[in-house]
Amino acid sequence: MAGVQTAVALREQGWTGPVTLLGAEPHQPYDRPPLSKAVLLGKAEDSAFDIDFEALAVELRLGVEVTGLRPAEHELDTEAGPVPYDVLVLATGAEPVALPGSAGVPGVHLLRTLDDAARLAPVLAEGREIVVVGAGWIGAEFATAARAAGCAVTVVEAADRPLAGALPAEVAAPMARWYEESGARLITGARVERVEEGAVLLADGTRLPAGAVVVGIGARPATGWLAGSGIALGPDGSVTADAHLATSLPGVYAVGDCASFPSARYGERLLVHHWDNALQGPRTLAAVLLAGPDGEAPAYDPVPYFWSEQFGRFVQYAGHHAEGDELLWRGDPAEPTWSVCWLRGDVLVAVLAVGRPRDLAQGRKLIEAGARLDPARAADPAVALKSATA
Repeated sequence: MAGVQTAVALREQGWTGPVTLLGAEPHQPYDRPPLSKAVLLGKAEDSAFDIDFEALAVELRLGVEVTGLRPAEHELDTEAGPVPYDVLVLATGAEPVALPGSAGVPGVHLLRTLDDAARLAPVLAEGREIVVVGAGWIGAEFATAARAAGCAVTVVEAADRPLAGALPAEVAAPMARWYEESGARLITGARVERVEEGAVLLADGTRLPAGAVVVGIGARPATGWLAGSGIALGPDGSVTADAHLATSLPGVYAVGDCASFPSARYGERLLVHHWDNALQGPRTLAAVLLAGPDGEAPAYDPVPYFWSEQFGRFVQYAGHHAEGDELLWRGDPAEPTWSVCWLRGDVLVAVLAVGRPRDLAQGRKLIEAGARLDPARAADPAVALKSATA
């Protein structure tokens, strides 16, 4: 997504020089969100972008894995030989974290690529008993698809609640009920001891039969190939881009899931593993490259945004919250629709909406504007957020 959108944005904004897009996968560039939905359920063969690369004069080289970077020579090492560059954009994304000890065990799956979805689709079609390890966003979305396919599903989560790494306990707790309502079994506070063919064994001795195991315990920036290149990486493995998405090496930039960036809005460095970041970052980067070294380059400081479709609900989030931000409820989480806001002082910094797209849309604009809210009015779900400003 990030690489494709960079190429498209460069052409849209007037870049006339040659553009080469390298991709390790053999498939035409594709969108990832449908992989856990339509593609997985056999409702679409793929999710390829409808882009005419030839008309854009973009050289598309598929099935070419990049193995290293030699900045002194301005060359990439690839399986097909060296590739020279004048300007280099890193858009290698993220790779799923594997479950320790699961390598080579038959029936264990990750869900990140089109090939992953192709391997999993028959599993759902056959109605196998499935164990999902991880109750994060991808685990919930896969469990939703598996239940829609009629599979028996058990979700195992090491934390005491779903989405423990993303949301505070009081917000995530109501989401645990969604699993039960869908017919999926959710086991929290459970550590996987090991996986063997046909079963998942938990640390407490519980043995869960599994016709297939799907692992969704997180992702990390796909930057291992940059070892020895001199590019600065953060503790999380992300390329530490600056406000203009430039890396520590001249002429080298980074966008999407592989890169973190400093947010003046939130006063910290952000690593955002979501679709919208892979859309917005390339637009800013194209403007930076078109501006040139002497031009006025824009800074990248978006309001992060993502969505998830799970258990019959449309969940959206905009902004970035931190521990200590005040949580403000809009509606009852026992009801089908509700939302929450996070305030820093009286400034809106994030909003999560469940089936309330208007709250999300208005909240996102208010966050972009740095708006202050009247907490009493904002806590009334009958009051539009845009009308709750202080």
